[in-house]
Amino acid sequence: MAKVIVTTSGKGGVGKTTTSAAVATGLALRGYKTVVIDFDVGLRNLDLIMGCERRVVYDFVNVIRKESNLKQSLIKDKRVSDLYILPASQTRDKDTLDIDGVGRVIEELSEDFDYIVCDSPAGIERGAFMAMYFADEAIVVTNPEVSSVRDSDRILGLLASKTKRAENGQDPVKEHLLLTRYDPLRVEKGEMLSVEDVTEILAIPLLGVIPESKDVLQASNAGCPIILENETDAGQAYDDAVGRLLGEDINHRFIEVEKKGFFNKLRLFRS
Repeated sequence: MAKVIVTTSGKGGVGKTTTSAAVATGLALRGYKTVVIDFDVGLRNLDLIMGCERRVVYDFVNVIRKESNLKQSLIKDKRVSDLYILPASQTRDKDTLDIDGVGRVIEELSEDFDYIVCDSPAGIERGAFMAMYFADEAIVVTNPEVSSVRDSDRILGLLASKTKRAENGQDPVKEHLLLTRYDPLRVEKGEMLSVEDVTEILAIPLLGVIPESKDVLQASNAGCPIILENETDAGQAYDDAVGRLLGEDINHRFIEVEKKGFFNKLRLFRS
């Protein structure tokens, strides 16, 4: 039986789709058969970040409406053998998603996959609700700014009350905090919230801290999940986060200002 993970937040532009792509890829790299579903009906960005936009023939809505089956609609990643993508529709409305249809697709996928990663749209509209409803675990993505953290706090309330687990009185959705676009130098200057500030407000376990990096945008534009760029700080941070998600004990990195060594200082002085 597959474990269902939703990547969610209350605010747009915080890195949910980048995170969904990275986490799904990281799980597949570790040998788990993984599918990532784009719930952002009408926009559809996951296929771009995964580099498979030209291979989309059928989509998530087609499967829900029984206009295609999963074998026709799933796209197998060319780089990672255990990774599959179920893209969203660009031409339908979010109201096309319904509990019964989504549940049927999740149940069918659960027969063949170890992990199902649900890439949620921003906010609290229908697509976001559908993405979180069947979740076993949630990765709450937030930036270190007050508005983003406040919106994430609202999402935590929905996870505790509006999911299938909550309705059935089961164990609650397991929540994880992923802090993205983090810059410790700006934290020192008081320009953004610290890791401690955010964890104190949201009060959920910290899964990872992803440093602010131009490499993320470059990887997205190239259709490559950032976790595959394993020489970058952001790629390493996502790999660490996937390890923690699987229960590995990994120290957090990229949360403090990098100290300049003696020779670096000397080089700066001479220049």
